Amino acid sequence: MTPQPKDTTTPMATAITNISSLVTNDPSLGHGPLGIIESAAVVIDGDRIAWVGTNSKAPATDSHLDAEGRAVLPGFVDSHSHLVFAGDRTAEFNARMEGRPYSAGGIRTTVAATRAASDAELDATVARFVGEALRQGTTTIETKSGYGLTVEDEARALRVAARHTDEVTFLGAHIVAPEYAEDPAGYVELVTGPMLEACAPHARWIDVFCERGAFDGDQARAILTAGAARGLTPRVHANQLGHGPGVQLAVELGAASADHCTHLTDADVDALASGDTVATLLPGAEFSTRSRYPDARRLLDAGATVALSTDCNPGSSFTSSMPFCIALAVREMGMTPDEAVRAATAGGARALRRTDVGRVAVGARADLVLLEAPSHVHLAYRPGVPLTAAVWRGGARVR
Repeated sequence: MTPQPKDTTTPMATAITNISSLVTNDPSLGHGPLGIIESAAVVIDGDRIAWVGTNSKAPATDSHLDAEGRAVLPGFVDSHSHLVFAGDRTAEFNARMEGRPYSAGGIRTTVAATRAASDAELDATVARFVGEALRQGTTTIETKSGYGLTVEDEARALRVAARHTDEVTFLGAHIVAPEYAEDPAGYVELVTGPMLEACAPHARWIDVFCERGAFDGDQARAILTAGAARGLTPRVHANQLGHGPGVQLAVELGAASADHCTHLTDADVDALASGDTVATLLPGAEFSTRSRYPDARRLLDAGATVALSTDCNPGSSFTSSMPFCIALAVREMGMTPDEAVRAATAGGARALRRTDVGRVAVGARADLVLLEAPSHVHLAYRPGVPLTAAVWRGGARVR
């Protein structure tokens, strides 16, 4: 019998060809820490990456898209946002720009508005900002409760969030609820008792704002320990407004991330560098509060894993743009463009303990961003310019 030629066509697959520069975040696939492949192609099969390599070796597929010499990188992974809210804090922002300092207390304004909003209004808000982020290349997003601060309102916030993302965080410990202003210990009991009981089934993570004006180290420890006992993995708002115990507590408890990390001692840096807790930096908050930026260079040089996220929220960082945060990180935080892009993709994935996103490799989820530029460096080189030409999430083109 005459041997039949092997069918090299990948059924129901799509190839993106003629990519000038492909960021894979896999050094084994290309050069440098970003694993960059030049003159590249990538094949999507269903919701996964089926093949990655040079354009000249790309397999035949049912369909293809010509990237026309533009760059492709993994979808951004935004591991810190607060999207379940209502109301507007324009006046507070305006006052800050006139010189009023930022403090944790402004959260109470959003709490009142969020409690008064309907489920439909909250759902529409989350959908709006998830869609806004997606159009800019964010294909994985975490979001939190924290603007309800009652058992019922925190649980419904998590139910709303879960309709839009799998990465849902219980943040009943955002601030002490107004009703408990004179009894913070009583509020901690509520958070670790009935509120946790109602919220744990709807969340993957538990977070606490460990900061002056919010929760001290002992309170934060009690809350995070209770959450861990219910199967929720800790995250910590740490060291944003000043030096404090947040980072050390995060590392001690095996938190996935310590977020903000603006005010760090040498011991804090060493703890992050020697542990598995990711330092998630949120430059949008510093931009919007005219505060000191975190020193990313110090963390990276020490060997810590760094993530970049938007902290999208109505009070201190009202942006959903990961490209904007990349540009800020490069300009204000001592990061190179390569480091910032890695932090916004692979770093965010690490902060969410995900291996299926934040990279372009066989078996990874097919989350891709096509830039209207020949290189990922343009994200910092051309700040404020809408460079996202196309987005794929789970293999489906969504823009």
